[in-house]
Amino acid sequence: MELIGEEEIQEVLEVLRGGYLFRYGISLGADVDPRFKGKVYEVERAVADYCGVRYAVAVNSGTSALLTALCGLGVGPGDEVIVPGYTFIASISSIIYARAIPVLAEVDRTFNLDPADVRAKITPRTRAILAVHMMGNPARLAELKAIADEHGLLLIEDAAQAFGASYKGRPVGSIGHAGAFSFNVYKTITSGDGGMVVTDDENVYRRCFAFHDQGHSPLRTGVEIGRRPFVGLDFRFTELQAAVLLPQLRKLPRILSHLRANKARFKERIAGLPGLEFRELPDPDGDLATMLTVILPTEELARRIAGELGTKVVADAGWHVYSNMEQILEQRTITPEQCPFTCSPYTGRGGQMRYWKGMLPQTDALLARSINIGIGVSDPGLGSAFGVTMRDGLEEVEERAARFREVAGRHLTGRHPAAAGRGAER
Repeated sequence: MELIGEEEIQEVLEVLRGGYLFRYGISLGADVDPRFKGKVYEVERAVADYCGVRYAVAVNSGTSALLTALCGLGVGPGDEVIVPGYTFIASISSIIYARAIPVLAEVDRTFNLDPADVRAKITPRTRAILAVHMMGNPARLAELKAIADEHGLLLIEDAAQAFGASYKGRPVGSIGHAGAFSFNVYKTITSGDGGMVVTDDENVYRRCFAFHDQGHSPLRTGVEIGRRPFVGLDFRFTELQAAVLLPQLRKLPRILSHLRANKARFKERIAGLPGLEFRELPDPDGDLATMLTVILPTEELARRIAGELGTKVVADAGWHVYSNMEQILEQRTITPEQCPFTCSPYTGRGGQMRYWKGMLPQTDALLARSINIGIGVSDPGLGSAFGVTMRDGLEEVEERAARFREVAGRHLTGRHPAAAGRGAER
């Protein structure tokens, strides 16, 4: 978002003056230096409290948060994880780097996982469902949780694009076994980059913490030789990132109010156009409101309207659409063996996975005739070049909505010259 101001500057200066940029302000065997501000501890506690869970682990990106959540839950070789074909590529790549297998499933008119297709994709190898709350709209969590419970599966929430959204009164990320957030520059609140894993399970928390900090137990105070449960990595958050995120978190109520007011007005101004429909919201009150997604009657109309507005249809939104991810479709892993797709923990259990363009026809058809209108996020990767930004008010909303209504109205009512010409030829 675009709300970096004096509050963030002062928090960062406090850290710099204290001299401790690392998340641990402790010398080996010594007490905590009073100059250490403990911003990472503070923001972890604040996010956990906001989500209504007991634990949070701050990491260096949303991708790291997803991988940490998967590994913290013990997802790994031989496991399948059901994930939507419309999502940021990290949802899929994190599964592969956990040495598990992504199983691509259809999205429905929420632009999130279709519970019916999730049910159809379950096999004896399925270990988890990764529910992605795309563009701030919560997935159908009640249905997905019921499926997970029925089959004894893990439910993981990829809430990278949805910090601040809620589902039936509960913050997203708090409903599954673990949730993952992103705080990069395209998100509701930002620390430049960074992420967070949240969970209510102490064992999962301990495993996530160990994974993100070279195997160390939570909140280590030294080298702790012999106490590490397994080999971990280094995905640590820094005091400087936390110093930016804390005041951003305090601004969240104002951000949500602004987004929701702008989206409601924009939606009101373009409603009623013939053939124009909106994305379904499982919980309208919980929608983050960073994006207004419209569905047109045909792909041809959608492409003409998008072209005139200087944007594109959702199907062309780069690395958010499975059919544009050639490295996923061709299983291009870092070694020629193509593990985990070809390795015995998976193939030995009868697993075989192929991906191809067109494998999700319901998703393909929906994305091809839809347009994303930015309300608080202007992200070329999401196809939201047209719309308003967080700094815009109702005056800009009125102007942009009028432009959309004028362009879309001409095409939808057949008053566009190109459409008239084709009609005459028929």
